[in-house]
Amino acid sequence: MGAVVADDGPSGVKAPDGGWGWAVLFGCFIITGFSYAFPKAVSVFFKELIREFGIGYSDTAWISSILLAMLYGTGPLCSVCVNRFGCRPVMLVGGLFASMGMVIASFCTSIVQIYLTAGVITGLGLALNFQPSLIMLNRYFDKRRPLANGLSAAGSPVFLCALSPLGQILQHEYGWRGGFLILGGMLLNCCVCGALMRPLEPPKKSEATKEPAEKKVKKKLLDFSVFKDGGFVIYALAASIMVLGLFVPPVFVVSYAKDLGYQDTKAAFLLTILGFIDIFARPICGMVAGLKWVRPRCVYLFSFAMIFNGFTDLMGSMSADYGGLVVFCIFFGISYGMVGALQFEVLMAIVGTQKFSSAIGLVLLAEAMAVLIGPPSAGKLLDATGRYMFVFIIAGIEVTTSALVLALGNFFCIKKKSEEPHTKEEAAEREELNKSEDKTPEDAKVDSIEVEQFLKDEPEKNGEVVTNPETCV
Repeated sequence: MGAVVADDGPSGVKAPDGGWGWAVLFGCFIITGFSYAFPKAVSVFFKELIREFGIGYSDTAWISSILLAMLYGTGPLCSVCVNRFGCRPVMLVGGLFASMGMVIASFCTSIVQIYLTAGVITGLGLALNFQPSLIMLNRYFDKRRPLANGLSAAGSPVFLCALSPLGQILQHEYGWRGGFLILGGMLLNCCVCGALMRPLEPPKKSEATKEPAEKKVKKKLLDFSVFKDGGFVIYALAASIMVLGLFVPPVFVVSYAKDLGYQDTKAAFLLTILGFIDIFARPICGMVAGLKWVRPRCVYLFSFAMIFNGFTDLMGSMSADYGGLVVFCIFFGISYGMVGALQFEVLMAIVGTQKFSSAIGLVLLAEAMAVLIGPPSAGKLLDATGRYMFVFIIAGIEVTTSALVLALGNFFCIKKKSEEPHTKEEAAEREELNKSEDKTPEDAKVDSIEVEQFLKDEPEKNGEVVTNPETCV
């Protein structure tokens, strides 16, 4: 069930880039769909909640914001749980939490109770599924990793296309309470996805090598040495600024259309358009990111995607009718899909497989406060001005600023560092690994153990990060 040793992604195990990895990819597709589409799809119930509890836009926006904040803010907790218990058990417990939160929310009698159930409990359950699924995907794919990330990220728009109209139907037929109850039952599928996360088996070792290998079991539950990597720090800062405005337009676009006088079903169809475009944008962007010339420069492609997204928000602020909102959703779907396909691929390339479980938790924590204040502050601005234009302009400025921070930070700070000569230890390690790739499979198995022992005997060099060819820009 995903014990610490088997789930640690041992260095002697090569990513299969297929096989059972496709089952892991399918599970990650489902989990990503629920994690990112759910906070947006819940927005179709906002009008009903406003009428039921007599609250404003900013109050209902807190539901989506808390969901996303839990998804991000519990990152370190998820990292510790994964490093301690493994991905599969954590995901099974998370699926139960996600379902339980929505079921209890269907019986709530105040908006604060909905914050605690649909927001905190369901958000925690989704977080305990989302992060481990990405960690397993990173371990099962290497050469095909950009494509795998693009395909798994496509789960978000696919589920958005399905959950948004489904939410409208459930609200019409059963009310928001019945809709929450049925959605809670659907979230139990997260447990099925967790069962698919079979840990990679380490290579069989002789009796002579078993004892040294067992000493590797002891590891840090949360590795803070990633902060010594300049690339990681720049990425975390840029991502934190980005999420201030990234999720605002999808949350408010449905209410925007309703306030223009369009029917609820027609307004909800905007999210379907956005999601449909997003479905194709993510896999295509993943394939482009995997190209030989593009992959080492993936960070700049990610920066372009954020600038594109920010510019789309600025143009969308001038929409005055349904046609304008449709055009906005088309271009937002393309740019949003590019961001979704690349954000974790770039992080994986920066920190590598071994530190990814800790790095993603710390990044998500850094983004949590921005996610928490983003949509509610936009709702406050909307309540004060009554105009959606200012909401979209602020979101566009925030996303564009994050793109500039990432691109300029990498160009001026990381490029020079990557051109410096490697240390003797790094050069020796790279030479050993290159030799092992040119040998027969049997020889490679023996050498993998030798390289693993070599790395174990070398003391950690004050947290210095080995330069990865994929992160050289």
